[in-house]
Amino acid sequence: MTDPNMFTQAAWEERYGARDEHRHGIWSGQPNAQLVAQVVDLPTGRALDAGCGEGADAMWLAQQGWRVTGVDFSRTALDRAQARSADVEWRHEDLTVWTPDEGAHDLVSAQFVHLPGLLDLYARLATGVAPGGSLLIVGHDPTDDAGHHRPHVPGMFFTADEVTAILDPQRWEVLVAEARPRAARTHEGTELTVRDIVVHARRRSEVGTA
Repeated sequence: MTDPNMFTQAAWEERYGARDEHRHGIWSGQPNAQLVAQVVDLPTGRALDAGCGEGADAMWLAQQGWRVTGVDFSRTALDRAQARSADVEWRHEDLTVWTPDEGAHDLVSAQFVHLPGLLDLYARLATGVAPGGSLLIVGHDPTDDAGHHRPHVPGMFFTADEVTAILDPQRWEVLVAEARPRAARTHEGTELTVRDIVVHARRRSEVGTA
């Protein structure tokens, strides 16, 4: 089993700090495809990018007209993101315990967050969605085989059904809950197909009293 300590705040800080930011960061610098597909037709508003890393998704959202807050627990990643864009509010928060302000965002997005105990995090993030707003969760399919080099950490991967189970159906309308195939490459350059778990849910508007 992979050591879960490799996904702590200190470990991520070390990982980001070990990469030469002037050459390239850890990630591609492009917005995640599932984010673009699910958000492109939504009306803009206030967005939260949880686990924003070096900020590609948050910056793309800002370019589309969203008022974006990017949250991560790596100061190195946030410093790198801040250097690339002042159009996003970058916040340093510990995602293992942090909860957003209730109903503060029209979109809450978490794309490939690599932490144990993700369902607890997603339940906390869901509280930050405003009535009529969207919760978008994307992660790696736990059924992908060893060729994908997935770390074996309990609670780090999930199925779409496991995510939707934490959402009260009286308060949430599930728009998408599925595993989607995507072409990718291993670190060695081998082409393969991976699956992304995509859950997009809309918080139902509050029912007013007469």
